[in-house]
Amino acid sequence: MSLPPESREEAIARLARSASDLEARTTREVSQHGAAAAASSQAWRILAELFGGVFVGVAIGFVADRFLGTTPWGMIAGVLLGFAVSVWMARRTANRLMAQAKLEGEPQSVPFDDEDEGR
Repeated sequence: MSLPPESREEAIARLARSASDLEARTTREVSQHGAAAAASSQAWRILAELFGGVFVGVAIGFVADRFLGTTPWGMIAGVLLGFAVSVWMARRTANRLMAQAKLEGEPQSVPFDDEDEGR
């Protein structure tokens, strides 16, 4: 038994429906794991800035002590200067992240749980 002939418009509409069905079946849902990884990545960056600034300050203080003979004042000044720079850099990164989060909008709040009230 053969199918009845269909008009050109009906065939195009049928193909369009088939294409949209195929796209719906093959399209993967995007998860939010990337956002968590990005946040974790930024936390590691801030931590690296804090430690990196202190270590660079120690290195500069050590070199200054060696060449200028100012032991231990070069190392002390290097640690303090490195700490100050690292806190400034971490704060700058945190401010940038807060501005980015503000542009993305408020996060959804967690619903209130009545069971926790009695504890």
